[in-house]
Amino acid sequence: MNNSLKVLFDEHEIITGAIETARSAKRLIGINDEEYELAISELIRFFRVYADQYHHHKEEEILFPEMAKKNDLLADGILKEMYDHHTWFREMLRAIELDFEHKQYVAASEKMDEYTEALLDHIAVENEELFQTAYTLFTDDELENIYFRFVDLDRELGDSKKVDISKLIGELNLEINEINN
Repeated sequence: MNNSLKVLFDEHEIITGAIETARSAKRLIGINDEEYELAISELIRFFRVYADQYHHHKEEEILFPEMAKKNDLLADGILKEMYDHHTWFREMLRAIELDFEHKQYVAASEKMDEYTEALLDHIAVENEELFQTAYTLFTDDELENIYFRFVDLDRELGDSKKVDISKLIGELNLEINEINN
């Protein structure tokens, strides 16, 4: 059985790994600004593409509407909160990007810390509350249908692009750790 929620849990793991990479990258400020620039630009790209275009898009376009159909109260409660978080994350990334473009590395790093903390909190709410609620709302067949819609969305956005950007973050983490050690 293919499970849509497992896809989202797995994507959360990859996003959490990128958060750890962001935390490691900030130690490069003032030590190796060139590597810091590379790391932050790749992390911004990862969070925009992988976390937002692939992951949040699945939630906003597929999972959340399906959950709202099953329970009206969710739409004005936790689902609205999750939508609002996604919007806030996009705004936060733009602010990080602006500081970064102006070589305000300390400010960009502080905003990245705020962003990643908020993202970790968001992931915890989804994992511990939202997805658990989804398990109670949907039958196995409905979860499988959602899964195939996720697969179609990834295919439409580009499966290989998603895989490539997640691998890039793993490689970036290794490079940063080598520099920091």
